[in-house]
Amino acid sequence: MISDLDALMKARNLDAIVVLGNAEHNPPMYYFTGGGHISKAVLFKKPGETAVLYCNAMEREEAEKSGLRIIPVSTSPLDYLAKNPKTILAERGITSGRVGVYGQTDVSMALHIFGKIKEVQPELELVGEDQDNTIFMYAMESKDAKEAARVKHMGRVTTEVVGMVADYITSCDVRDDEVLLKEDGSPLTIGDVKSKISLWLTERGAVDVEGCIFSIGRDAGLPHSTGNPNDLMRLGETIVFDIFPGEAGGGYFYDFTRTWSLGYAKPEAQKLYDEVRGVYDKVIENIDMNADFKDYQKLVCDEFNRNGHKTPMHSEGVLTEGYVHSLGHGLGLNVHERPWSRHTSSDDNRLKPGAVFTIEPGLYYPEKGMGVRIEDSYWMRPDGTAERLAEYPYDFVLPMKKWKKK
Repeated sequence: MISDLDALMKARNLDAIVVLGNAEHNPPMYYFTGGGHISKAVLFKKPGETAVLYCNAMEREEAEKSGLRIIPVSTSPLDYLAKNPKTILAERGITSGRVGVYGQTDVSMALHIFGKIKEVQPELELVGEDQDNTIFMYAMESKDAKEAARVKHMGRVTTEVVGMVADYITSCDVRDDEVLLKEDGSPLTIGDVKSKISLWLTERGAVDVEGCIFSIGRDAGLPHSTGNPNDLMRLGETIVFDIFPGEAGGGYFYDFTRTWSLGYAKPEAQKLYDEVRGVYDKVIENIDMNADFKDYQKLVCDEFNRNGHKTPMHSEGVLTEGYVHSLGHGLGLNVHERPWSRHTSSDDNRLKPGAVFTIEPGLYYPEKGMGVRIEDSYWMRPDGTAERLAEYPYDFVLPMKKWKKK
């Protein structure tokens, strides 16, 4: 939680931190400000002290909503820092020691700013961190009830839109060659469906920040293929629908996946789905508070390996089929954050109280034209219950309303 930042700074010997960039879609800045139209800002914090936010004077009222101490300047705060580094650092009492740097802004501008700082304060050590394990990733790892409620709300929005997609595509007419048709009689494409998804999310106050995965056939066998917009929607092909929208303004995300086959399923695809569902259920049945997340990755790898699939634990090199990824990840202001479930992850990646995390086993065979993934997001409640944050059916075959198998 944000209250842990002081202790994390001290543990890493950071005498101060500086966060750069907009308040929206910039998790470290959002964590302090709560979002809002605050652009090219600069934030300083020292252990035990309240953060100070330099903002453009034209955005001062937006900045004041953060509850932080604000200092309005007449230009871009990033430009202001680049032109007045010694004055600003002196104002903040930062003249020596280790300063952690965070946030999102243009790389060239960041190098320019930090070059100017080193010119006037060469004794300062500017510290970067591994993106997966910054002090912010550790602080964000545990969510309070209010944060979990925001993720849960996004889950309700997400599953509502998923239900709308299912209703839309199963209501389509079907051509003799099993291609779905739009209302005007033209073929329905992946791009058509994704346009609907973006619209329906926007209407509900959510944003398709990083796009979504809606892939069919061979692309469903490539875990991060977002889907070819020109591909036609067909019966009997596996469809991986992985949707991870965020709150408008750069807030909390949800992450959710279902795999569908319209009208009917090919026997080999049904078998693959049943294996993934069985492993998913076994993981959920065994989730415990404070457990090491990677233990469940090991469980999944062992189960899939027994069924003859390649896994990261039982194969060398780059995997292109079988179980090719880790079981899940933390979720919050980032789509992917701590705790991590890779079998090589450190032992401190635990499902501790307040953790919001995904469970998403999958199997992928692109050359066979199929892939399957099932994913839900959970919150580890303080009482030790792993609460699924949105409910949605696990049906693999979706019956078509206007078509029956011959």
